[in-house]
Amino acid sequence: MEQQADLERLVAAARAGDADAFAGLYDALAPRVHRYIRYRVSDATQAEDLLQQVFLQVIAALPRYETRGLPFAAWVFRIARNTVVDAGRARRPSVPIELVQDVPSDVPGPDELAIAGDEQTRLRAALERLPRDQHDVLVYRFYGGLSPSEVAPLLERSQGAVRVLQHRAIEALRRLMDATAVEGRESGEGPR
Repeated sequence: MEQQADLERLVAAARAGDADAFAGLYDALAPRVHRYIRYRVSDATQAEDLLQQVFLQVIAALPRYETRGLPFAAWVFRIARNTVVDAGRARRPSVPIELVQDVPSDVPGPDELAIAGDEQTRLRAALERLPRDQHDVLVYRFYGGLSPSEVAPLLERSQGAVRVLQHRAIEALRRLMDATAVEGRESGEGPR
């Protein structure tokens, strides 16, 4: 609760034009928002760009922000969600292969990616198999770092309902992860 009160003080000061207060808001929220965006967007550079777009929108809308039962962090995450959705709708122009074929890559090779990404891939696949409300509560809570009180208005549920939903989602995710691990071992694709 103290963090929420500190955040609200920073919001009030930032609305009054205090640049240091806005920097404090950015410092408090940007890492959480970035994790959320990074989960939703596979390209790290695009995630950074979207993070900056989110905070530019926050700056523009801050003078009009009113609490109205929606915690500030939840308001920022709503902006982040909308920004990611809008970016997904926009089509990016493709680059001809001739322009990039001789450019050395600083991206890890296929073996490294396969080893590092196996668990993340299984987790993402399991998350996608959850019902939408369970998926969203886990993404907001663990990728976004939002509290149940911040998630509640985003999911249009009470804080208690968010906690129950989170508990059920974790149990469902655990069952899905266990099932995929068993399937992987049976097919010979599991951990060695």
